Amino acid sequence: MRISTSAIAALLASAIAAPAAAQYRSAPAPQPQQPATDSNAQAQAQGQVRPSKAAQNAIMALQAAVNSNDLAAVRTKAAEAQAVAATKEDRYLVGQLQLKAGLTGNDMALASTGLDAIAASGFLDSGKVAQLYSSLGIKSYNAKQYSEAARMFERAATLNPRDIEALSFLGEAQFALGQKAQAAATLQRAVQASGARPPEAILKRAVAVAYEARVPAAAELAQQWVTAYPNAESWRNSIAIYRNISRPDLEGTVDLLRLMRAAGALTSASDLAMYLNALKEQSNFIEAQTAVASGRVDTSSSQIQALVAEVNSKPKVTAADLNAAAKSAQTGMALLRIGDRFYGLGDYRQAIELYKQAQARGADANLAKLRIGIALAGAGDKAGAIAALNSVGGTRAGIAKFWLLYLQGRG
Repeated sequence: MRISTSAIAALLASAIAAPAAAQYRSAPAPQPQQPATDSNAQAQAQGQVRPSKAAQNAIMALQAAVNSNDLAAVRTKAAEAQAVAATKEDRYLVGQLQLKAGLTGNDMALASTGLDAIAASGFLDSGKVAQLYSSLGIKSYNAKQYSEAARMFERAATLNPRDIEALSFLGEAQFALGQKAQAAATLQRAVQASGARPPEAILKRAVAVAYEARVPAAAELAQQWVTAYPNAESWRNSIAIYRNISRPDLEGTVDLLRLMRAAGALTSASDLAMYLNALKEQSNFIEAQTAVASGRVDTSSSQIQALVAEVNSKPKVTAADLNAAAKSAQTGMALLRIGDRFYGLGDYRQAIELYKQAQARGADANLAKLRIGIALAGAGDKAGAIAALNSVGGTRAGIAKFWLLYLQGRG
């Protein structure tokens, strides 16, 4: 990955514009945003940064070394100038000249030293210094100097904790260093600093890094992504991440893929194949057939063609068949399976009744509540679905939360 450099050149150019030897003008040097002293304000209004008499000769000698591109001399003269610097302007000018020399000579260590001197001078406000650290960090990052880039971005983020760009870049540098868990935590900070609706690109990257790092925050970030940007991509990826992290049983897999279908995100042959295979294991060919018939996935590919043919070859079951089976069902789980088939037919009210009977006859209570909530969602009873889903506990609560996010996004 390469970080865009569109804003670097102008920002760093303004920072390294050296003062003219005679007048010590900085044209245009970065200006403080906070009120300065009267003398500073006047000098800045005129585009001037003047050294003290005590440091004037030393700074002129440093400028001569910079103009000669003699980096060894720059280091020596910078140390001498810093030793006699008496004002914040002096220290700023010394740092500015070091920064210029380092950038001109492609010596990032010298440039970094110069920027640290600018920051320590107190001449610029923290916001401008943070921007400079980010800009120099980008140059280091693109030069694959990731440790130095991370240090720069860390400084920028410390100076401006709500700078989401600096935090994002810091996360990228940490990721490039192989510090995946740290990168995930940093990108999560960027998300948190972004307010109620972070930029989707930041959310997506935070989700991807957290998932690769296999940290628990991946599921939480995925839910934030789908909440802020409920689209087919966010639903598909968020559900897949949750499924891969939580490793649900067969029932949970079906319920997550039902959600993917409800959200319009069941659009790939691989996801449809997973859904059909899960339903096939439950002998729920009715729902499998209706999923195929929805037509959102191209079923002509060799990847899924045989599975689709198998599903469609099964007899079509009717509501009358299911009602007859319900009368002779011996267990709560048998009733729940019949409810699943009514769900597959789109007869959500009858599915709800069977799920309630299943719970009363000893079927897993949280599974029955989850299925009731899902069926109520299908029936358009948002309030009832939310109440049912909020009652789900245990290992199925995470799936219920995803369904709740789906309902909340439906207005």
